[in-house]
Amino acid sequence: MSTYEPQIRLPTLDNLQSTLPADLDVQKVASAWINSFSQFVSGGDIDGILSLFHPDAWWRDLFALTWDTRTFHGHDKIKKFLQDRLAFTEFSNVKLTDAQLDRPYPDLAWIVIQFDFETEIAGGKGIIRLVPTQDGTWQGYTIFTNLELLKGFPEKTGLNRNFLPNHGKWLDQRQREKEFADGDPEVLIVGGGQSGLDTSARLKNIGVSNLIIEKQDRIGDQWRNRYAALCLHDPVWFDHMPYIPFPETWPVYTPSQKLAGWLEAYAEALELNIWTSSVVTHAERDEANGKWVVTVKRGGGTERVFRVDHLVFCLGLGAGSPNIPNIPGREEFEGEVLHSTQHKTAKDHIGKKVFIVGACTSAHDIAADYAEHGVDVTIFQRSSTYIMTTKEGMPRVMKPLYWEGGPPTEVADRLSNSLPISFSKLLQQRVSREIHAADKELRDKLEAVGYKTNLSDEEAGFLYLSAKRAGGYYLDVGACQLIIDGKIKIKNDSQIDRFTKTGLKFKDGSEVQADVVLYATGFSDARDPLRAIVGEELGQKIPVIWGLTPEGEIKGVWRQLGLKNIWYMMGNLAGARFFSKHIALQIKAVQEGLYSTPYSEPIIWS
Repeated sequence: MSTYEPQIRLPTLDNLQSTLPADLDVQKVASAWINSFSQFVSGGDIDGILSLFHPDAWWRDLFALTWDTRTFHGHDKIKKFLQDRLAFTEFSNVKLTDAQLDRPYPDLAWIVIQFDFETEIAGGKGIIRLVPTQDGTWQGYTIFTNLELLKGFPEKTGLNRNFLPNHGKWLDQRQREKEFADGDPEVLIVGGGQSGLDTSARLKNIGVSNLIIEKQDRIGDQWRNRYAALCLHDPVWFDHMPYIPFPETWPVYTPSQKLAGWLEAYAEALELNIWTSSVVTHAERDEANGKWVVTVKRGGGTERVFRVDHLVFCLGLGAGSPNIPNIPGREEFEGEVLHSTQHKTAKDHIGKKVFIVGACTSAHDIAADYAEHGVDVTIFQRSSTYIMTTKEGMPRVMKPLYWEGGPPTEVADRLSNSLPISFSKLLQQRVSREIHAADKELRDKLEAVGYKTNLSDEEAGFLYLSAKRAGGYYLDVGACQLIIDGKIKIKNDSQIDRFTKTGLKFKDGSEVQADVVLYATGFSDARDPLRAIVGEELGQKIPVIWGLTPEGEIKGVWRQLGLKNIWYMMGNLAGARFFSKHIALQIKAVQEGLYSTPYSEPIIWS
């Protein structure tokens, strides 16, 4: 092993002590580099492969070579990974598909290479970023290998799709299929939000039978039944779903009610099998045959016991019960107490005083709804909040990949996910500083009225906050100006001590009057509903869901969740679109006997 400790830094021209050649031939450099890489890969020459990479290089693999999400930083870790997986997976047939010079900043330049590759059982696509070095050569700085397909099992799209030659029997066949009248599905999916729908569609299109169990009465009710003011804060180009993108006439930011209708139409158009008004009450593993024995209770009170190969939980971080802080004196309070999940519309509280505990997205959205209806509303900040305006921030964060005129979504997804999270944080810090400067006037006005802001964890913006702790920010769509104008009041000078008969008392002795106390305080542990289904003994084996591993990968999701053939799938619309394919391919690989042991080097989960 070498003694060099790889640096976590951007490969700026200064750091590389290099310059960009005036006569650069991108295609010539890319072709020469990828040819050498391909030869070393085919020959199993690990030292040769390493010679092509900078000592600070990163290798991110998503299920192609590790059956996991893993990031390896520096030659030593990359070498250990290749010693374990290069020959084992039969990584081969590397072919250049595209090469472009990219200059994110004047001091940062790299050649972005896209390539295809194969393993013994799969096809993949990869992305490499080459940087210029002091001696005039180009070295790999980041490499990404991504699982794309299983050999022999193409998606049922294009000419592989079903032609439905017997149209007269389609309706009867469809009804029997939805009810699973002739047998059990291979996969039971718990939850019918975007993650469940995407996973079901992906599985169906590679020939894995599945059924979604959704507790709501209709698909889309997760969005339909939330507060009326809810709207996506991500632009439409970021939010397309697999197989059916949003129409070009779709609004840039989608209202929740409109999204609810789209999810319902999506499920119908793709003929996904769904039982609504149904819940999974119990699951246990039959060790004799490896099946999961799952009890499902339907809306009418009937029960059915399924024997399935896999359970996929698609419940999101809101799977736990609403998080209600334990504030003394609750029994004395004569007003109404509710969680944000119970809130519908500001019209319910016109003429009352509302006090919102919490100061992130839901709190601001709900407070804005109240203010716009003339309700006396106060937000309580327990700590400072990261603020980014969608006007200034979103174009900087999303361009050029997820904006009008950007590349096809599947290409954008690969490019976006090709950078390790710990490395992309360095770029996000630059973007965050630009946004911070652009939002300075608004932020100064917020601070002037007593609102507390911050620069986000490690000054890396909301994307890193989302990956690290799934919160801590508000993407401003109007609430900030209402705060500045005094239409939304702020309380943050002391912590809450207790309820009073007419409101809340604080540690410094101050009090506020309130008719309604609304908690915008998130949810309990996302594992709680899983433990309720599989039992406490098995539930203790379930690792932490979300947050970052020491390698900078997301904990728990998109892979088996500590129990054999139990999977956890979640994400915003973009994450669900991208990672649902990985979940489906892993399950298909298990079903076809192609799935092998994940990379052996352990990860510390918590």
